[in-house]
Amino acid sequence: MNDVMHKLPEFIGNHLALVALFFVLLLAVIVMEILTLFRKYKELTPAGLTLLINRESPLMVDLSAYADFEKAHVPGSRHVAMSQFDPEQKDLAKAKDLPVVLIDKDGRNTGKAAQRLVKAGFSKVFTLGGGVLAWQQAQLPVAKGKN
Repeated sequence: MNDVMHKLPEFIGNHLALVALFFVLLLAVIVMEILTLFRKYKELTPAGLTLLINRESPLMVDLSAYADFEKAHVPGSRHVAMSQFDPEQKDLAKAKDLPVVLIDKDGRNTGKAAQRLVKAGFSKVFTLGGGVLAWQQAQLPVAKGKN
């Protein structure tokens, strides 16, 4: 260990760009984690969503493309196209006090929709991390077709 500490200044001097890149990446990871802590919605795992379904019967909105929704979706979820997603819609506005879970195929596009729900006054907003693909990887049942 002592030998490493003696060679560290030499390594830093010889590899300045590499060390700078390391610190930039470290800072980026720290900032992303801090932003995750302070956002107003939570990301659920498939097990966490199962627990929420069993305890509180959330409204589950699937924002996947319609073809993806028909192939596989979380049972009980309703399909709403991302282009038609509107937190101010009167049917959705009735659920402001209910837990609302946003789902898509792979979990990449639900963050912006969750932010829109929070901005519209929804208090319990969740996303399914990894989307339907994570749900399937957890070997949980999926529904197919329109329902």
